[in-house]
Amino acid sequence: MKGIAACGNCHTPKNSNAIEVEGMAYAGSFVIESPNFKAYAPNITMDIETGIGDWTDEEITRSIRDGIRPDGTSIGPPMPSSVYALMSGRDVKAIVSYLRTVEPVKNVVPKTEFKITLPSSYGPPVVTVPEVSKDDPIAYGRYLTYTLGHCFDCHTPLEDGKYNFDLIGESGRVFDNIFGLGFTTVSLNITPHKLFGLGECSDGEIKLAMVEGISRNGRSLVRAMAFPNYQKVTEEDINAIVAYLRSMKPFPAD
Repeated sequence: MKGIAACGNCHTPKNSNAIEVEGMAYAGSFVIESPNFKAYAPNITMDIETGIGDWTDEEITRSIRDGIRPDGTSIGPPMPSSVYALMSGRDVKAIVSYLRTVEPVKNVVPKTEFKITLPSSYGPPVVTVPEVSKDDPIAYGRYLTYTLGHCFDCHTPLEDGKYNFDLIGESGRVFDNIFGLGFTTVSLNITPHKLFGLGECSDGEIKLAMVEGISRNGRSLVRAMAFPNYQKVTEEDINAIVAYLRSMKPFPAD
């Protein structure tokens, strides 16, 4: 929740300086807009009336990995259900356990407005997902990046409103009024392309950008990234993420 998954980056409202509002952790109302929706991140505190305090562990797990609420309705984007379906049993259990410790906050959140039709499901119900071994840093780094961190939700280009995973990591997506903070930003190319991506960056420079939000030229990066959360990621996991990013196909193709 407070590490690579960075759930609070969407589920905790922020002030005009992109700082989380004190006392509102995971209480929702954060606005995310796209051509297909105007999403209000829901309240995921343990408040019974306005949050998920009356959901069972199994219902919370299903909402995360299957994208289905207890009433059977689908949870739409930007909730990354398709990649959370690949979340291991241990990790989803840890998230549910942490959510149980979150202080309840009474906060009524508006319903998300969709301009698209949501699917009735995102695939067969998730039953068992094994752990990814840390002995393979690239595979483990992919799991951290693609699944837990869902980094490519922002760092992959869209075509006709759908992700083009043939160009995963190339990005260049424009986010108008991102998170309702009053500015527009463009997500960066995180492939190992030497000119347009991370190919000329050292491991230390990539880590500094990810954890501290500082680019290799000393520029402060936009706080749309969950830098405070990434500061809690272990050195071993950061190294695996860098190893995976190094292994990706560089885009644009030469």
